[in-house]
Amino acid sequence: MTPVRTFRGKTVALFGLGGSGLSTAKALMAGGANVRAWDDGEAGRLAAARNGVPLEDLSDSDWSSFAALVLAPGVPLTHPEPHWTVARARAAGVEVIGDIELFCRERAAHAGGAPFVAITGTNGKSTTTALIAHILREAGRDVQLGGNIGVPILDLEPPSDERIHVIECSSFQIDLTPSLNPTIGILINLTPDHIDRHGTMENYAAVKERLVASAEVALVGVDDAYTHAIGARLSADPKPGQRIMPVSAARRLDWGFYVEDGGVYFREQGHPPEEAELLGSLLGARALRGAHNAQNAAFAAAAAWECGLEDEEIARGLLSYPGLPHRMEEVGRIERTLFVNDSKATNADAAEKALASFADIYWIIGGKAKEGGIEPLRPYFPRIRKAYLIGHASDDFARTLDGALPYERCETLDVATMRAAFDALDGDAAEPIVLLSPACASYDQFKNFEARGDAFRALVNGLPAVIAARRGEHP
Repeated sequence: MTPVRTFRGKTVALFGLGGSGLSTAKALMAGGANVRAWDDGEAGRLAAARNGVPLEDLSDSDWSSFAALVLAPGVPLTHPEPHWTVARARAAGVEVIGDIELFCRERAAHAGGAPFVAITGTNGKSTTTALIAHILREAGRDVQLGGNIGVPILDLEPPSDERIHVIECSSFQIDLTPSLNPTIGILINLTPDHIDRHGTMENYAAVKERLVASAEVALVGVDDAYTHAIGARLSADPKPGQRIMPVSAARRLDWGFYVEDGGVYFREQGHPPEEAELLGSLLGARALRGAHNAQNAAFAAAAAWECGLEDEEIARGLLSYPGLPHRMEEVGRIERTLFVNDSKATNADAAEKALASFADIYWIIGGKAKEGGIEPLRPYFPRIRKAYLIGHASDDFARTLDGALPYERCETLDVATMRAAFDALDGDAAEPIVLLSPACASYDQFKNFEARGDAFRALVNGLPAVIAARRGEHP
């Protein structure tokens, strides 16, 4: 845990008692703050009570007594309208912040030089974050991994000069972190997402930009128009001592970090191409296949290089990376058919990465659709043998697929998995891929994408017995 001592003796309102909210309450209390916590849900309040967190209905509170409102990232800050606690805080002149802001203040107050790598982007940030942590750990560094990926930031060990915090940041978290100033800030890519929470794409991009705007070293992608513009803007007016470094997986750069012929390179500004430094090869790195993972690897190698690792250490880490669950995760093979869990692909842009990485695909798709549907994926339809529709988006997706490729309405994941498996095994492809890459949110049928991916993995594990019974075989 990182005790939050910067609010010692002060009274802090806290709203949202899920995983990160409960962690934040404990860290504030450990640092000597007086916490007044609340949640609209009874489950959150019960969890807080079991952990000794003081509860107070904030609708009845005297807000002039609060030094800050610490808001859980899932609670609306601006759109579609501010949560009632935000309105109350602003009316009383109380600042509204989040748990990553508390970490930043602890770092500034007690370990200002502590290495802090912060990562954001629309897609790929979890893989990039985990890959950076893996490379650093394989090289023997003391690494704390968390934030939007897995462990709340205040559950991690405190910042210190010899400890590297590698933290994934969502746009919701950045919006609650006004003093965000990492040692290394990473902005991978930007595509439309979370518009319901930020109002416009321009607002969303502006929030993401804040992660790199005050970083000592800003690693900024140049492979999409939004990040390219951000990088150009920061480069035109850098802060004193700040370095803005471009990163590309799509082309050789005149300087910066880039991917070419399966290798990640660094090229000094003003140096010829033949003097580019090979940081590591992606050939043979099964967990990093696909152009999207080349982009993730470029940022991870760049961050490791900026942390002082040798090329050999970076290369070993890239090759030994095992991958993350639910991100193009190979969950099983039955005869010649490979089953891939890409449940994290909750929008079309994310699903595109998997479709571009395989051929002869039996595609399980659907859930709660996001803006734009799957029309942008039409160029990848020739790679797909058949689609299996599940969930709320079935009608919309069927209209897009009609006449373009064979599809079947399956409604639920268990039916889709079984029918896709049977079609793949009965087909003539040399290596068919049964791919769960839904291009949708999960919450029409599952709690989250992890639960959806876990269900798919369990279904695949049970398939051999089902296939044996279908063939009339006995164990």
